[in-house]
Amino acid sequence: MEMSKRGQWGSNFGFLMASIGSAIGLGNLWAFPYKMGKTGGFAFLIVYLILVVLVGSVLMLGEFALGRKTGKGVGAYAALSRKYSFVGYMAVISPFLILSFYSVLGGMVLRYCLGFLVQLFGVDGFSGQGSDFFSWLLYDGSSMILFFAIFMVCTMVVVMGGIKGGIEKFSKTVMPALGVILVIIIVFVALQPGAIEGYKFMFVPDMSLFSTPESFFNVLKTASGQVFFSLSLAMGINITFGSYLDKQKSLQRNATIVPLSDTLFALLAGMMILPACAAFDVDYAQGPGLLFASMQKVFLDGMGGFTGNLMGFLFYFLVFIAAITSSIALLEVCTASVVDRQLDKGKEPNRKKIALVFAVLIFLIGIPVALDALGSGDAVVKAPYELLGIAKDSAGFAMWNDCWLDFYDMISEGILMPLGALCMSIILGWLLPNLVKDECEESGHTFKGAGFLKVCFRFIIPVVMVIVLYTQITSFFNL
Repeated sequence: MEMSKRGQWGSNFGFLMASIGSAIGLGNLWAFPYKMGKTGGFAFLIVYLILVVLVGSVLMLGEFALGRKTGKGVGAYAALSRKYSFVGYMAVISPFLILSFYSVLGGMVLRYCLGFLVQLFGVDGFSGQGSDFFSWLLYDGSSMILFFAIFMVCTMVVVMGGIKGGIEKFSKTVMPALGVILVIIIVFVALQPGAIEGYKFMFVPDMSLFSTPESFFNVLKTASGQVFFSLSLAMGINITFGSYLDKQKSLQRNATIVPLSDTLFALLAGMMILPACAAFDVDYAQGPGLLFASMQKVFLDGMGGFTGNLMGFLFYFLVFIAAITSSIALLEVCTASVVDRQLDKGKEPNRKKIALVFAVLIFLIGIPVALDALGSGDAVVKAPYELLGIAKDSAGFAMWNDCWLDFYDMISEGILMPLGALCMSIILGWLLPNLVKDECEESGHTFKGAGFLKVCFRFIIPVVMVIVLYTQITSFFNL
């Protein structure tokens, strides 16, 4: 397969910006703060950091190596052996489902960004609803669909531009801007009275959540899911991006820089959102609504006036940039999977057409997410528990069937991603134990930490994934 037909990164910096951009998204700015808020702050943080070192960075290195060695995206597994192809199928189904709800959330972020922007010019940007806008927006089907579509089109246009002219060019431009906006908001929040309590919640040790096996496994499950979501693991992104990387670049160094950058950004996101909640008396444990209802309250009611509107606009513009860089990576996985198959058959792929078809399919699958009001009831589209006739209760079922977002998330992040990581660790740890080492040394760099990598692939990752899968399934289905 000719690399020129697939595309290639123009520089290692461009590759890093795209890879970091795929990792830095709603997983950091939406999921990390609210999951930390719901699972006790420091207890979640310490488990998360351990998992990044023992699981996240190792899996990322393995995925980069798989992609570069085979020169393929999710088809890398089939290229190694046809008996591994099922892992590749899981790796393309996950981003497909994730993007169907991720883009709905991205559209909501865009709507909030627009709301604060027009308020800077004295126009009511929240339809007269004020701090109740989040609940109102969920039932405003026309707005949900419109901004979902706009977000999806933005994602599609960048992917249509290809690797160097689309994804790399976009990432090299927006990622530095994202960092600047983040620092501005963090400094502003840090100066607010009461913000110190948010820092204490994040960094002062509280090990009470480790007092029982049940509470520990809950933290482990939550932190593990966040590592996968945040680092774009087991969803084909790192394999696909690695396949566009030339042999001269150091895989080990890149697989260290990306997790470190993502983890730093996640911590900074927490330092932006949780202290803001503390300063303006907003509950940390608001769940998924923390990014929307809670943060709007911070800017609209807590800060107020021009300053609140300006900070609100900057915040949601920051989130939009982070979200779009990740959605681009998710759509690229799907697009590249077909591009590779057509090239293997000797055909000339039409990247723009392929991206368009996937964008339309993902949009159609995402419509229930946009119209079910996140399972609040009395929505245009019934939630899964209503359609399936299964009782919604707080004991277990509500964790996967109370809305279409959770239903898609259960299939992708809850089952397919940890299962894919388990299969990958077995392949690279036991069946092809020298693949990563050999590919890393292709660039002429000495491979370091071979023993550590072997232990992680053979023992640590499989054990963690089995525990996570068991905990996920038992909690999802109230077993």
